[in-house]
Amino acid sequence: MFKCDLLINSKDLRTTLLKLKNEENFEILLDITAIDYLKFPDVTPSRFAVVYVLRTSNFKKETTIKTFVDDETLEIDSIFDIYGSADWAEREAYDQYGIKFKGHPNLKRVLNHHQFTGHPLRKDYQITKGQICTETEDLMDEMLPLLKSKGYNDTEIDDLMLLNVGPSHPASHGTIRNFVAMEGETITACVTEIGYLHRGFEKACENHTYSQVIPYTDRLNYCSAILNNIGWAKAIEDMLKIDITPRAKMIRVVIGELSRIIDHIVCNAANMVDLGGLTSLWYLFSARDQAYDLLSKLTGARLTNTYTRIGGLEFDLYDGFDTDLEAVLKTTESAIDDVLSLIAHNRIYQDRTQDVGIIKPDFAIQYGISGPNLRAAGVAHDLRKDKPYYGYENFDFDVVIGSHGDVYDRMMCRFEEMIQSIRIIRQAMKNMPDGAINVYAPNAVLPLKRDVYGNIEGLMNQFKLTFEGIHVPKGEYYSSTEATNGELGFFIVSDGSGRPYKVKCRPPCFYSLAAYSKIVEGTMLADAVITMASLNFIAGEFDR
Repeated sequence: MFKCDLLINSKDLRTTLLKLKNEENFEILLDITAIDYLKFPDVTPSRFAVVYVLRTSNFKKETTIKTFVDDETLEIDSIFDIYGSADWAEREAYDQYGIKFKGHPNLKRVLNHHQFTGHPLRKDYQITKGQICTETEDLMDEMLPLLKSKGYNDTEIDDLMLLNVGPSHPASHGTIRNFVAMEGETITACVTEIGYLHRGFEKACENHTYSQVIPYTDRLNYCSAILNNIGWAKAIEDMLKIDITPRAKMIRVVIGELSRIIDHIVCNAANMVDLGGLTSLWYLFSARDQAYDLLSKLTGARLTNTYTRIGGLEFDLYDGFDTDLEAVLKTTESAIDDVLSLIAHNRIYQDRTQDVGIIKPDFAIQYGISGPNLRAAGVAHDLRKDKPYYGYENFDFDVVIGSHGDVYDRMMCRFEEMIQSIRIIRQAMKNMPDGAINVYAPNAVLPLKRDVYGNIEGLMNQFKLTFEGIHVPKGEYYSSTEATNGELGFFIVSDGSGRPYKVKCRPPCFYSLAAYSKIVEGTMLADAVITMASLNFIAGEFDR
């Protein structure tokens, strides 16, 4: 367990980060968050601290920088000009904690609505205090400065068409509002608004035990819920220094990769519909539906599975699982072949997807884009290879990369990643070890029912773990996994009790969406729709 790697004076923030970026190749800002130490058991220099999570450009090293903020001013320098990903990250820290980032060009709320008062992740904010939005925000406070920065005068601005795409629109792929200024069919400026599905995931975590949080993670990226379960459980297990059993690791790999396949199916199939290819959706969703039948049989739920447990899994594989799984994989392979036979050499498909929504590698790194969207831009980063866990280093699979970073590359990368996930699953099933699915860790894992009903020690252990929760050692920790959309990270602060003192989720598509407005400017509206679909925004994930 560690505190942040580097504690600095807030006056040295920009100097330190510039040095880390330029001299030590920490070119990726993964996340920014704040901590309110108001109720923390230890004495701190001030109430609020801001934490920066960085990674090197070769993806091998990461570090966390922490600086305390003056209690009177709550001000700290913005770094949006150093790291593009700091734009929305600083807005979120302001929104949730009230930290003021000096020099930020657009410091306004991002998750909570514009009529919201207070800062909900402060420790003195009432969790039961509901605040309803009654007025729509016109977003002209963002659009007008953006247009003027592009050289438009008032007369020219009056000639533009201002159009809302979403939040209630099938092409928005979730509750996303894109406010665009149009010159004919071309988007000349775009402003994105989110928060319509914000449910206060981090605040809820502070009021539940570590195990009780697992069902909440299902509702992040609900297209691959088990990968969220795995990310959360792995973070807590790392904090507890628990090494789960070989069988549990292998099952997590199998179910996690199956979830990745399902998510990629949803992304590509939905994009096909936006392109006018409804037949492709039926081919792909047939495989998805069969996979959901398998997950329902294994976990008891189709969509939000809540299958992972801290220290292991809820259930072992059922008899006949391997046969059912192989049938799902064969159906998926057949569906991929059928869809590619329709589109791979289709001139209409190629014209609609090639040279559209291009993301350059430097831009992707600057804005914290990860996962298939980064790999499609030609950057071969995958945490399963660069920082392997659960034995991924022992699997024979390829990191799929594109060459141009357009819609075509992103979709084809996802098709190929499904094929690679199938390879991983078959290797895992072939080498599936026997043994327990849960470690023996009475401080973290519920006892067997025969012990609960058969001896007082088991009954007491069940009672304490259920009502008090798992007592995680005091400390601050960042853990990440390769989720479907990229790096899913959890920055967790423990005060030693059975509930997390603070949780910050780093949702991968939050940063892709933050960059979306810049990606679509200068493109046609119809192309912006399929660009959005190819980036696979999941509202439950970025809104939390």
